[in-house]
Parts: sequence; structure tokens; C-alpha cells
Amino acid sequence: MKQFDLEERVAKARRLFKEEGYNCCQAVVLAYNDLFDIDDKTAASLSSGFGGGMGRMREVCGSVSGMVMLAGLMSPADDPSDKAGRTRNYALVQEVAGEFRNINGSIVCRELLGLAPAGSKNESPEPSDRTADYYRKRPCEELVGISARIIGQKLLDNK
Repeated sequence: MKQFDLEERVAKARRLFKEEGYNCCQAVVLAYNDLFDIDDKTAASLSSGFGGGMGRMREVCGSVSGMVMLAGLMSPADDPSDKAGRTRNYALVQEVAGEFRNINGSIVCRELLGLAPAGSKNESPEPSDRTADYYRKRPCEELVGISARIIGQKLLDNK
């Protein structure tokens, strides 16, 4: 795996979210997809449905889902008969999600955004307009940066 500057990747993820309009999952994945020889279009497509806590259902934070997707590339579990490989993959997923939870108190989008409990309101599938008010009310750019830093550090540690 090629060398990279962690802070540049974190800044890239934040920029992809705030300035280019990618969702939280896409921003994290697109900050690192080149390290796995995955083109931007494929990476953006694969991660597109995880924004807003999976299609705006406000479940697992999209930036956490981005880390999980990258963990699958870092520690593949592509052979269902390889129990040790699956265990390594799940351990990495639990580790990065646990770090995020320790920093933010949750990995659940609705909790991170301070929204109503699940089932109390149906979210529209229509993405929110990215206005100054949107960014002022949401911690998403910061959460994207946190996820990009956590998974980036794991990438550096596992070289």
C-alpha cells in the first residue's frame, strides 16, 4: 500500500462532504479508495446508499459505514469457510466502530443528530439541501473527519 498523509486524507474527506456534496459514507470511502485501486465512480456508487444512516433511515452513521466498507478491503472476509478471516474482519469493524462510539457516544445517525427515536417519524428519502443552515445544524462534517482519521490511522498501523 502506498504512503499517505493522514491529515490530508481527513481534510479530503471533509472537503468531499462539505464542498463537493458527497454523503458521509461516500466522503470517507472516497478519501481512501485509491489505496485499493478502486476508481472514484465505483467507490461512490457502492457507498451511495449508506448516507443519512442508510438511505436517510437514520440508522448506523454513514461515516461509520464508510469505515466498515474500508475495513472489508483492509481485512477481507471473502471466503465464507475462512472463520479466522471473518473473525479478523469483525474484530477490525468492532474496533473502529468502538473508537467512534467512544468519541461520539453513539454510532447511530439519529442519536448523533439528536433526532426523534426510530419509528416516530418517517424520513423522506429526498436528501437535504446543502445550505449554510444545514451545515450549522449538523455535526456531519466533523463526524466524517473523525471516521476518516480512525480508519486512516488503522491503515497506517497495519502497513
